[in-house]
Amino acid sequence: MKNVIIASTSTIHGSGPLEYLLEELSVFFKDTSEILFIPYARPGGISHDEYTSNVNKAFSQIGKVAKGIHEFENPKAAIAQAHAIFTGGGNTFVLVNQLYKNDLLASIKEAVNSGTPYLGTSAGSNICGLTINTTNDMPIVYPPSFKTLGLVPFNINPHYLDPDPKSTHKGETRETRIKEFHAFNTPPVVGIREGSWLSVQGDSIVLKGQLTARIFEQNKTPYEVEPETELNTLR
Repeated sequence: MKNVIIASTSTIHGSGPLEYLLEELSVFFKDTSEILFIPYARPGGISHDEYTSNVNKAFSQIGKVAKGIHEFENPKAAIAQAHAIFTGGGNTFVLVNQLYKNDLLASIKEAVNSGTPYLGTSAGSNICGLTINTTNDMPIVYPPSFKTLGLVPFNINPHYLDPDPKSTHKGETRETRIKEFHAFNTPPVVGIREGSWLSVQGDSIVLKGQLTARIFEQNKTPYEVEPETELNTLR
């Protein structure tokens, strides 16, 4: 049975990395002390080693250790043998390009569908959707495809931002960008605000956290859903 957390971000304003999720993660990862970490998204261009070290500072608070997938000679075998997987944020295009380069998407999907707990934040959440076409990131590299894991039957927009009525910025809002996506694509999009996450258990997909999420469906007016709403009917 799938057991997945799809979080908008690793860090919310005023807290440390994963701090807002640590209580949840201590339960989510209760059956293992070691988590396979996929650092390919490289936020700010940092090294895989540095990113893994930063993640371990957070996991040490709940008695867990992250081991970077780059430390293994055979990354496919590492995924198959992992007791839990965490894919961190950064640049989604860089992440997906590396996953395709190492031919790992099918391996991750198979592991998750077989019950291996999976945590994604930001870019690591983007890849849980059908495609990465609704990421906020710049396409600084060109992956072979935008198709990803499809662990949920819609697309994700992490870090969803509402328009600021006081802003003097006249460019496109996040909502406008997603409407542009729906001019050419049919999948729904779930805009997850900072500090919120989706809990996926089997076929159940439930919004968690204190904030609403914004739902976009092609040819429909966007709408809000409250925490604890079931989203598995979105197609």
